Amino acid sequence: MRPLIAAINMTLDGFCDHTAMIADNEIHQHYDDLLSSADTLLYGRITYQLMESYWPSVVKNPTGNKPTDEFAVLIDNISKIVFSRTLKNVEWKNTKLKKEVMKEEVLALKKQAGSNILAGSPSLIVALTQLDLIDEYQINIQPTVVGKGLPLFINIKDRINLRLLKTKTFKCGAVTHYYEPRKK
Repeated sequence: MRPLIAAINMTLDGFCDHTAMIADNEIHQHYDDLLSSADTLLYGRITYQLMESYWPSVVKNPTGNKPTDEFAVLIDNISKIVFSRTLKNVEWKNTKLKKEVMKEEVLALKKQAGSNILAGSPSLIVALTQLDLIDEYQINIQPTVVGKGLPLFINIKDRINLRLLKTKTFKCGAVTHYYEPRKK
């Protein structure tokens, strides 16, 4: 069964705020490598719309920054599934729209042949966590405190114990923590 990896950036005080994140070459290269290890990307509506509004334009008009431009091509080409009850259609290539997260559908996806599956939206990570479908968390903690915003693990109902697998430290001060859920 292929692993489902929740990968997301958050501030030191626990908020998901893309405007507060460091997106230097080393961070982009890290996410280039992560996207290269996967063949499916799962999003919720808000993150999907944020990414779709930016990255296809970088593919058409590259920035000249190699890691950024490579990320744009990788995310443009990867198979994407967006979960939304409000979107009527999706425009970004290689994207399918699903109305809700169904445990059976995600399990069937994990059983298909292929590479890693990535989840990259706060609300979707919570939904998949509550369905006990996440195999690994890759939480990139940025050296920024914003004081308010969207907490990553909002609405988690039950305690979840994780085991630290490793960490990766970046020159900018960000640290990715790799965790796996402990078996219940």
